[in-house]
Amino acid sequence: MIAKAMDENNPPTEYSKETCKVSVTAVRDTLYVLNGKWKLPMLVSLINGPKRFKELQRELEDITPKILSKELRELELNGFVTRTVYDTTPVTVIYARTEYANSLSKVIQEMRDWGIQHREHIKQMSREEAGAKKPTAV
Repeated sequence: MIAKAMDENNPPTEYSKETCKVSVTAVRDTLYVLNGKWKLPMLVSLINGPKRFKELQRELEDITPKILSKELRELELNGFVTRTVYDTTPVTVIYARTEYANSLSKVIQEMRDWGIQHREHIKQMSREEAGAKKPTAV
């Protein structure tokens, strides 16, 4: 059986059971690597250049040092971040995006754009709901 997928920006695409399975697996793999609420914001934070641990922690605000360290290790393990240790006193550790992390640029941009659009959608729904609840004058 072939199903058709369609969105407003792309013409219909046909998916067989096999290609659908490949797509689901690819999305699952992506989510596995980028899961959690911190990994993508960390990569976005590193777009403008390398940063020290404390700089990242300040930019991400609510992240604990333990979680930041864990997430950075996972990003490094998956090839998205490099960790460079400098022999200074105290030791300086710098984190930077890898060239491979740049392969996520389109994904991050699309997520950003969708997030802005979604926030506006929610605001609009809230305004409409508030307008519908206003009592009418008798």
